[in-house]
Amino acid sequence: MDWQIMGILAQDGVTSGAVYALLALALVLVFSVTRVILIPQGEFVSFGALTLASIQNGVAPALTWLVLVLGALVFVMEAVASWRSAGGRLEARPLLGAAGRYLLFPLALHLVVRVLPLATMPMALQALLTMLIVIPMGPLLYRVAYQRLSEATTLVLLIVSVAVHLLLTGVGLLVFGAEGSRTKPFSDAAFDLGGVPLTGQALSVVVISLLLIVALYLYFDRTLSGKALRATAVNRLGARLVGIGTNQAGKLAFTLAAAIGALSGILIGPATTIFYDSGFLIGLKGFVGAIVGGLVSYPAAAAGALLVGLLESYSSFWASAFKEVIVFTLIIPVLLWRSLTSKHADDEH
Repeated sequence: MDWQIMGILAQDGVTSGAVYALLALALVLVFSVTRVILIPQGEFVSFGALTLASIQNGVAPALTWLVLVLGALVFVMEAVASWRSAGGRLEARPLLGAAGRYLLFPLALHLVVRVLPLATMPMALQALLTMLIVIPMGPLLYRVAYQRLSEATTLVLLIVSVAVHLLLTGVGLLVFGAEGSRTKPFSDAAFDLGGVPLTGQALSVVVISLLLIVALYLYFDRTLSGKALRATAVNRLGARLVGIGTNQAGKLAFTLAAAIGALSGILIGPATTIFYDSGFLIGLKGFVGAIVGGLVSYPAAAAGALLVGLLESYSSFWASAFKEVIVFTLIIPVLLWRSLTSKHADDEH
């Protein structure tokens, strides 16, 4: 292996690692706030990439039907909850607010994507439209599947996550079909860095990932809602005692996770063909990075995800048939070491 090949593999590893780092941060965020191991995080990735591919092909994304169904289901749940809390009466104001959020917005989005000239739109607008379609799935899924189980054990929440993942995989097959898609690259530029070719696409992925990580840091450090999420992550009971709603924090965490997943799908779509079930494997590599960070440390999770990307890249050169095995085997010594060095504690109720 010469220096040029090493440089190309390092470029591929850093590019993939940047996307895995975003997914690892999302997994750590959701777990620290809600104790949910978000296995469906991968579906946000594949749905984001496939939705963008549909838009670039000029086809109205069928995923808006899923958002409509979830919105209608959440509206019914909110109406029933309001009826019970009001002693058997339906109050108009909260009902109208719920209708606007869960019915009118998904319906408007569903209609808009059927009248816009999708294929001729600038790529930035196509990506923005993709985000608007995928992001609402985060809080809607939280309300439907997790909110009533917010005080359940981590094991119960994990079982629910597996069920949601399997359901979304089936929905993905129904909505997008079995054929894979690849989106257009952001940039066709190419540079030469000491004899190593550097593509504009890889540079775009790394820069966008770094900007998002910095934006998340500023959000958690400077904004009131970000500080509320941090407080919930540190101590759920203490957060409730000072007036921070853990359900609102959970919805916000899932919203950010859906946004990060959709953006990750947009970033990785030009580099590989994405199928309806590809997100699981991509999300699992982000999960390995999050496990390296102990599911609590954002910098450690990002570093672990970068390690996963580099390990995957170099493994594909030395032993391409075993690259997935090598990557996922990394989790065994990490878990063993953490099991031997960490103090065990009961789940918080």
